[in-house]
Amino acid sequence: QVQLVESGGGLVQAGGSLRLSCAASGRTFSSYALGWFRQAPGKKREFVGGMTWNGPTTYYADFVKGRFTISRDNAEKTVYLQMNSLKPDDTAVYYCAARLGVVADTNDYDYWGRGTQVTVSS
Repeated sequence: QVQLVESGGGLVQAGGSLRLSCAASGRTFSSYALGWFRQAPGKKREFVGGMTWNGPTTYYADFVKGRFTISRDNAEKTVYLQMNSLKPDDTAVYYCAARLGVVADTNDYDYWGRGTQVTVSS
């Protein structure tokens, strides 16, 4: 079993930054991929980006490239989502998720956190 807990959300003005954290626990993660997703009110959940636990490669949706960065701390079992140049359209609940194997840009993940709210004011 894997537990994921997101934190770091909040209210920020457009152009500002936030760093979200996803703390993982429950088992070893060497074979897992971690993904970040978001869901805005009235919209479907969408892929933001992801990385495998042991690999250097990160993947991003086009709408966040150049603004968001994913990183991890293996010792702390934590994955981060650094969000810069935030826009009101980035307002959503942000989730982290884990799955065996490679990063997927679909909702095909085995474990999900409960999410953290990010609100960007104009």
